[in-house]
Amino acid sequence: HIFLTVAQHGSMTKASQQLRVSQPAVSEVIAELERTLGVPLVDRSVRGVELTVYGRELIDRSRAVFDELKQGIRNIEFLADPTVGEVRLGCSESVAAVLSPVIQEFSHKYPRISLHVKHVVSPSLELQELRDRHVDFCLARLVSPCTEHDDLAMEIIYDDHMVLTVGAHGKWAKRRTVDLAELVDEPWILTPDGSRNHLVLAEAFRARGFEMPQPRLTTFSVPVRAALAASGDFITAFPRSVLAVYRDRFALMPLPVDLTMPPWAVAVVTLRDRTLPAADMLDEEPRHG
Repeated sequence: HIFLTVAQHGSMTKASQQLRVSQPAVSEVIAELERTLGVPLVDRSVRGVELTVYGRELIDRSRAVFDELKQGIRNIEFLADPTVGEVRLGCSESVAAVLSPVIQEFSHKYPRISLHVKHVVSPSLELQELRDRHVDFCLARLVSPCTEHDDLAMEIIYDDHMVLTVGAHGKWAKRRTVDLAELVDEPWILTPDGSRNHLVLAEAFRARGFEMPQPRLTTFSVPVRAALAASGDFITAFPRSVLAVYRDRFALMPLPVDLTMPPWAVAVVTLRDRTLPAADMLDEEPRHG
């Protein structure tokens, strides 16, 4: 535990303050650990400490050990009282937008189980929060093939599609047909480069021989994009599942433009071979649609 704290802070002094013990005591514990293993775990300098290759390997294993211990304690608490516990999930903002009815149903069914939803960005499944064991599982929109990530287990729960979105009272609202060429010079709200949303639009414009539009605003925020699209002539793009949630609330509508792109899978992603807390297993049947 002391070694993990030193690694986290990059300083024995800061670690001693965090642990409320003396700095010499922290140094002695690290030194004893190095003597036991027979390798240096940290490089010491006036700027602090930096993990060696041996230290980094020990940190990776230590996180797994402490995580399993915490999960074991959580499961014992759950076995003692199956109506209490906690579930920690990570997801992008666009996936979080469609979670409300699921959370409402779960909360009604298990009122004493605490849910923690943490924002994560998953354009290529780095999912560092999951790999660092800060969340139990992630709901991720898949971009890269599952086979590229041997440490992850994935279960697709539904397929989504990208749709161009405008305000229901704007100038495009009454159009029955719209060609992508008409939209090149319109005011766009886009998500950042590298996001799946951005990549789909770029591919759609490129297929027609057009450059990607210059955005008036770039943001991941679903509420901001929805509110601006509803209030004026802005055009944005949402997964169809997100539009279904925000359509009536913000008076939005899909544009009749076929992007001719394949479905966009959303999956439950877990660390392979990691023990999940018992509370995570309450509703094991996947939800489709």
